Amino acid sequence: MSDGEPSTGRLVVLADANSFFASCERVFDPSLTNKPVVVLSNNDGCVVARSAEAKRLGIREGTPWFTIREEARRQGVVARSSNYELYASLSARMMSVMSRYFPDQQVYSIDECFFTTTLEADDAVETSKRMREAVLKGVGVPVSVGLATTKTLSKVANHWAKRHPECEGVALWNDIVEAEGDAALANVPINDVWGVGRRLTKKLQALGIVTALDLQHHDPVDIRHRFSILLERTVHELNGIPCVPDDDANSSANGGKRTTEILCSRMFSTPITNFTQMSQALSVYSQRACHRLRQQGSLCSYVSVFCATSPYGAEGTYSSLHVTATLPDPSDDPLIISKAACKAVENRFDPHARYIRAGVLLLGLTDAARFKTLNGLEPKQDTHGLGAVLDEAAKRFGPLRVGVGYAGIRGKGQANEDTGAAWTMRRDMLSPRSTTRWDEIAVAQAK
Repeated sequence: MSDGEPSTGRLVVLADANSFFASCERVFDPSLTNKPVVVLSNNDGCVVARSAEAKRLGIREGTPWFTIREEARRQGVVARSSNYELYASLSARMMSVMSRYFPDQQVYSIDECFFTTTLEADDAVETSKRMREAVLKGVGVPVSVGLATTKTLSKVANHWAKRHPECEGVALWNDIVEAEGDAALANVPINDVWGVGRRLTKKLQALGIVTALDLQHHDPVDIRHRFSILLERTVHELNGIPCVPDDDANSSANGGKRTTEILCSRMFSTPITNFTQMSQALSVYSQRACHRLRQQGSLCSYVSVFCATSPYGAEGTYSSLHVTATLPDPSDDPLIISKAACKAVENRFDPHARYIRAGVLLLGLTDAARFKTLNGLEPKQDTHGLGAVLDEAAKRFGPLRVGVGYAGIRGKGQANEDTGAAWTMRRDMLSPRSTTRWDEIAVAQAK
């Protein structure tokens, strides 16, 4: 930064973990250091996270693992199943450490968060470096930090910090512009701009907007008329004008409370072909969704259920169903919601279909504390306390030790988070849940 540079006033600080899932796998397994690591999706299907070494080998996100498995192993790639418990635990620790360095933390996703600060730019950069060192030392996860006057530019600065080792993990947008000028945005493809998805990318490219610099120079009014006010905000943000409110930028605003819907959906490791198995799955998913519903103090009025076979099966074999049941009264009761989910599809279940996916969606969410109605029409809340008992059992003994009916009764010898049924998620390359399971806790030996 040049001497005498004026204060930026308000700075947005974006802290984002580097290859978070892959980095988490290395925390308790140092043998993975400097090795190419990939993390796979549910049922060990596709690559969802890659270490820097795996990226350099050309492995792309979303690649089906079975198509590259043999070649990847010849190249020394280590694959791991998604260890959701470990990632969530390390994320909570990482966020807790970072919250000590800047005010107004806004957790955006499992691996990144925004801060706002009025510190001078130099002081904010130094604080960011100390924060990064504290996370690496205390949690074991490397973090990159971008600082700018807007959230969108802080994203660009963060990506710059990741790609340029000389930044040592922290980049200030003013410094980048001073060194690079227009090239700082000219080298950012339009699809890498925060908030520009795949569909928008194609439409923008058709207008000749192929880089972040092109979008920065485009007329924001024209962008609003052609697209939306959200993309207009992005144009202003690229020009250094803050336009993204905290509640819009933060997917975990209000403590992560969902205001419109709560979804629990999974793919099965083996197809389901009978209603008994499907009712087991729907009961499991209903209870998980109810747990989230109770956590945020909400009630739901509708239970929507969907099931589907593989879209890649033989021609004419695809089958799906989607049914929504209206509850007599808003509820958070796992018994009522589980029964409604199963009953909704009972008469529409195709016994000849091979269902590979199902989900339960809770809709019509309302705040339980604010719900008012006439006497005698009160919501069907969990007055018997079953939900609280299930939550406490899960907290003390682990997920799905206890549940409604079959759902939740873990099969003998099962070590995963599911029930032990044949249809549950396959995670054959799961690493230990070292921070959440006593029987899997890491052991250190002094020599």
